Amino acid sequence: MTDAAPATPHAPPALPVTFRPRRSRAVLLTTGAALFAVITVIALMLERLSPGERVSFVFTAALFAGVLVLLSRPRIVADEEGVTVVNLTRTRRLAWPEILRVNLRVGDPWVFLDLSDGTSLPALGIQPGIGKAQAIRDAQALRVLAEARGTGADEH
Repeated sequence: MTDAAPATPHAPPALPVTFRPRRSRAVLLTTGAALFAVITVIALMLERLSPGERVSFVFTAALFAGVLVLLSRPRIVADEEGVTVVNLTRTRRLAWPEILRVNLRVGDPWVFLDLSDGTSLPALGIQPGIGKAQAIRDAQALRVLAEARGTGADEH
């Protein structure tokens, strides 16, 4: 979900703000819940299964649902002090001056943050997959925030 208010290209959104791929998240969580429910019902309805086999069906359903929940985890949270990038298995906290540039180029699967240490950090919280227009707006809002609060902000 994006909690960001619509921002003009020159006005950053109010902080704190969370960017996440809303549609992808909704699809993943809905699919995970439905998959778990269907497999569990099937396991309980099949009379020929032993209790151990039923448990293995439910465990497998929970495993699949868990993977889909993990895939729905990415988000970017911006606040006064900086940005927290939550990807699939890692979370990284960045101060505003560490972010030199926010990139979302044509064909990129998600936003990349160019950092002051010379590296680039993928930020899966903004991805154009099935919500391209929203991803572009979110990337622009994050770019405006980074430019307003980053290393260049102290010079103005």
